Amino acid sequence: MTVELGRYGVWDRAARWVGRGEDAAELEELGFGALWLGGSPDGSVMTTVSDLLDATEKITVATAVMNVWTTPAGEVNDGYRALAWTDRFLVGIGTGNGELAGEVHHSPYQKLIHYLDELDVPRDRLALAALGPRLLRLAAARTSVAHPYLVTPEYTARARETVGAGVLLAPEQHVVLEDDPAQARDLGREALAGYLARTDHTRNWLRNGFTEDDLADGGSDRLVDALVAWGPVERVARRLREHHEAGADHVAVQVVGAPDAQQALRDLAAALDDWSDQSLGTSSR
Repeated sequence: MTVELGRYGVWDRAARWVGRGEDAAELEELGFGALWLGGSPDGSVMTTVSDLLDATEKITVATAVMNVWTTPAGEVNDGYRALAWTDRFLVGIGTGNGELAGEVHHSPYQKLIHYLDELDVPRDRLALAALGPRLLRLAAARTSVAHPYLVTPEYTARARETVGAGVLLAPEQHVVLEDDPAQARDLGREALAGYLARTDHTRNWLRNGFTEDDLADGGSDRLVDALVAWGPVERVARRLREHHEAGADHVAVQVVGAPDAQQALRDLAAALDDWSDQSLGTSSR
């Protein structure tokens, strides 16, 4: 049975989920179907996963992602077995930033193949961080969820064509609830800064129509506007719906640059009017 993610979820760094059981329960009540624990967490994140599952009743908790360079597969297997009592845990894996891990001389694709072979986690409890066509196809072949990060609705449409039916497509979307263009773009550039130094993301952006000029000097307005949904809450909600119109089954919302991300999520939940437009956890494509 395919994991249930709901139509919208919340993405935040794993460290910021620690001790946030009450916030997680509120997000569940607001209608969000998944909590994504980001930042390439290692096996120690399992304690946080367990705490969040204990604090909630129906929301799925996902790692986004377990870094295959730094987290042994056996460690992931042990963590999964410890949580085998629930069907609300999704093991997200990916290569993370292999450049920082000092593994650039190895093939990330082959590393993922070997890692998947070593995992003792059911396919319907696995997600793969995927950007390029080959990794998207691997996600469709070996996992139940493809989870691309920092992408546009136009990318989502192409990704849906690549993965086909039978796998959930769950892109992440950066969000800034700020009306002033200059301030919103400043916040967006701050959030994008680290990714402009990563070849996995920059290669994907170039592959999808951006230019070297767009990547220079902290990112062009065109790049920021495409990757970061900013503006009044209704405009941001419209961008999230565009991912669904393009073929997404689920959108993981990451609020950036907000002094109170929880309040921003409350505001966004109130603006979304399509919580039940499709069956939870079932790809309709």
